[in-house]
Amino acid sequence: MSRSLVERRLLEVNARLKRAREELVIVEEQLAALSDTAEDARLRALVSETPLADREHHEARKHADAMARGRAAVLASIAELETAQDRLLDQLVIESR
Repeated sequence: MSRSLVERRLLEVNARLKRAREELVIVEEQLAALSDTAEDARLRALVSETPLADREHHEARKHADAMARGRAAVLASIAELETAQDRLLDQLVIESR
């Protein structure tokens, strides 16, 4: 692979990595808010012992769990991009010798 092609791919991966890290910050903020909401709903369900409160708790927990899965997906994407970036950097170093 030519040096210019490696450099171009490295820039693309770097840009995608930056966007993924920005997305992770947002997802983590949303996850924290949803987890807090789920915890509040859990406490209300424990105190009130009503079916409605229990249902609200389960719904809030489902949303928080879905966001946690989304966070895991973003983390996996970041790991893949970092691996790709490392490979491209290795290629760049090898080609410059």
